[in-house]
Amino acid sequence: MDLIDQPWLRVHRLRPPAGTGGSLDPAPVLSLRQLLLKAHELRDLVVELPTQKPAILRQVVLPVVVDALGFPADAAEWSAHVRAAGFGGERAEKLNEYLDANRHRFDLFHPVDPFAQVAGARTDRDETKSSALLVTTAAAGNNVPIFAARTEGDRLALTPAEAARWLLHAHCWDTGAIKTGVVGDPRAKQGKTMGNPTGSLGQLGIVVPRGETLYETLMLNVPYGRTRLADDRPQWRRRGPQDAYPSGTPEWGERAARGVLDAWTWQSRRIRLVPEETDEGVRVARVVVAAGDRLTVLAEHETHTAWRIESPERRAKRTAPKTGAGASDAGARREPPPQRPVRHAPGRAAWRGFNALLAVGRVGEETLVTATTDGFSTSELLRNIGAAHHELGDRFRLRLELTGLAYGQKLGNVEDVCHDEVPLPVAALDPHGPAHGGLLGAVDQAEALAKAVNRLADDLRRSVGAAAPPPRGSWQEPGEALLHALDPSVRRLLVELREAGDDVGWCDRLLGDWEVRAGADAWRTAEQLLVQPAPGAFHGRKVTQGGVSRRYRLSQAEKAFRYAVDDVLPRRTARREEKAAERRAVERRAAARKAEQTPPKEEGDH
Repeated sequence: MDLIDQPWLRVHRLRPPAGTGGSLDPAPVLSLRQLLLKAHELRDLVVELPTQKPAILRQVVLPVVVDALGFPADAAEWSAHVRAAGFGGERAEKLNEYLDANRHRFDLFHPVDPFAQVAGARTDRDETKSSALLVTTAAAGNNVPIFAARTEGDRLALTPAEAARWLLHAHCWDTGAIKTGVVGDPRAKQGKTMGNPTGSLGQLGIVVPRGETLYETLMLNVPYGRTRLADDRPQWRRRGPQDAYPSGTPEWGERAARGVLDAWTWQSRRIRLVPEETDEGVRVARVVVAAGDRLTVLAEHETHTAWRIESPERRAKRTAPKTGAGASDAGARREPPPQRPVRHAPGRAAWRGFNALLAVGRVGEETLVTATTDGFSTSELLRNIGAAHHELGDRFRLRLELTGLAYGQKLGNVEDVCHDEVPLPVAALDPHGPAHGGLLGAVDQAEALAKAVNRLADDLRRSVGAAAPPPRGSWQEPGEALLHALDPSVRRLLVELREAGDDVGWCDRLLGDWEVRAGADAWRTAEQLLVQPAPGAFHGRKVTQGGVSRRYRLSQAEKAFRYAVDDVLPRRTARREEKAAERRAVERRAAARKAEQTPPKEEGDH
């Protein structure tokens, strides 16, 4: 199975290919070479699970592009590549030369050096497991999806193309905890290795910038201005025992990535696919999945996630038991604040995380974090796009695709898949532009409206004598329903701001329109709570807390909510007052005209 010239990647085409009479295969299958050289004719990859896409991009496609062509030197060269019509001319020649020179490294079933695997990996008893171990959506061990149509005992025979895609997925997203111990692994005990982390992407919130074509997407995901490190190579060029960190042996280690290519193609597992001949052709129904390399330093070469930067005060509290209360605070303030990846929350819309995605400063800058408040820093790729937004043009059609997995407490199973896609104005990545502040303000307004709806629900509960509201997160709050209702309005604002660019007046008008829509959605959600009040809500109840008594009733709850909405949405309030003033002016003018047309009364008239 030659991954370079045999088809295994499903894609969306932009238009029907020439000579087909206008017919369009909904998801043709291409080889790696075809995908790269025709990337400008393709819209996107087609995958079985959203998490497969970043796995394929990072494990194969992007490393081939960078290893063959290098990093763009600066923003000007990078933006010229983004605007180019695909890999043509000299760049296409270099890609073909690279693929031809490394063809032997991309054989999925090579007897000595199979792609992204360990040849001959076996257990003491030569045991293998079902290929369902690679497939996140299939029942295997502790990982059993609810309402799954397949049980662990059912045979799952993967085609070579399917096996290749799920192989890459396992390196990125495999569950953690206990893994099979293989012969040649000195850390295996009693046929097992313990304490394994998830795959290399499992603890990240992956953010993939996307363009209109697959070619644009590839270029948007290549960082610029980086110096290629001497020991930074993709895993297929780090295979032999003579290499410092070989990935083709059963042994594994704990180390930092040697560069971007090493981080992208990180081998989190030692895997062997077991092919077999069937009536339908070669199939993979059995595999060996063992422990692989573990990353010790994550942030230095990671390009696809945003970061949360811990404040000195929080770090002082966290380290106080170890170093002492007096010394830890000063020590924590002198040290650079530690950072950890921002993960995506299941069921949470992507735009609700804009405070991290639009934090375009660099990790370590003092402006990102205060003494008491955690800070954020966006991904390297989004920071690069923001720095080059003038070269791209403010109306460049950028989208963000967010992907992640939620694991169980012991990392032995997958609980949920996180995936969302949103348009993003390029101008919003300029921290000094109106779109940046406007978007962050709109997100804050949406969250504030949700809190106002929750307070309304709490006040209505108290007005009928109910117990104190349950803890946040222990039930479905009405504010979450409002955030769901606001989602179309926020996405509409994102598309509109893309057209406005850096025009301050245009952005302000669009934000005013957003506030009008948001206010209407907030009142629709509130009316569901107000329309059928429980008996006693009109008269209310007196509640005493901390020696202070207060009466809660329906009218006061509605009044407080009205004030809260007006305070959160100042442009909407100003527009309403302007319309009221215009209406009063019209009424005054009409009254004046009527007075002029009415004849004065004569003396003696009654």
